Amino acid sequence: MSEAAKSELAPTGVLRAAINMSNFLLVTGKTAAGDPQGVSPDMAAEIARRLGVPLKYLPYPKPGELADDAGKGVWDIGLIGAEPQRAEQIAFTAAYVEIEATYLVPAGSPIKTIAEVDRAGVRIAVTARSAYELWLARNIKHATLLRSDSLDAALKQFVDEKLEALAGLRPRLLTDIAKLPGARILDGQFSAVQQAVGTPRKNTAGAKFLAEVVEDVKKSGLVASLIQRHKVVGLSVAPPA
Repeated sequence: MSEAAKSELAPTGVLRAAINMSNFLLVTGKTAAGDPQGVSPDMAAEIARRLGVPLKYLPYPKPGELADDAGKGVWDIGLIGAEPQRAEQIAFTAAYVEIEATYLVPAGSPIKTIAEVDRAGVRIAVTARSAYELWLARNIKHATLLRSDSLDAALKQFVDEKLEALAGLRPRLLTDIAKLPGARILDGQFSAVQQAVGTPRKNTAGAKFLAEVVEDVKKSGLVASLIQRHKVVGLSVAPPA
């Protein structure tokens, strides 16, 4: 670690870590003092430990609000989904975890694998403008996407119209399947929402340090141990950059 990285990431002598509280996979609870608990807060704590500075959590109710504060001198690192529009203001590491996106199929479906979904005649219910819908729009060649305005609306359309597949994030599908006797969630993933660590773009030395830390904690097994510690289902360690 360079002194430049430390001065950029902790200019006040404290690492101010912005946490997206709306992601229930990455923030799974709160301490008695009200601090967030989970994979994301633990990642911030590890970064602070390596910098050798105290840590202060800055909870945000929504990721968009967190991103809006980039460059305002409010936070030093932000743990958030990496998206192209956010990257205009935020220098992101590679992902440290991925949230798996896959399909749910109804009882009796002949579809056994993700590859079998993209076939003529297959209708996929999906939430419009979700990260995984954007991926499907770019990559599905033969099946038909039927878009709804919300997760609940997509599920309703899937059931009411007897569609062949419902696309979604695995944790949500695990909730949906409880309402659908005989339905199955397909193994694997067709895409993944990537969660990363970001810092304002002006922090070039800090961004380099964060990128190295993220690769190290993935390789060392720390990220996997955090997922296991917090008993998170539907989260996987991102591949090496």
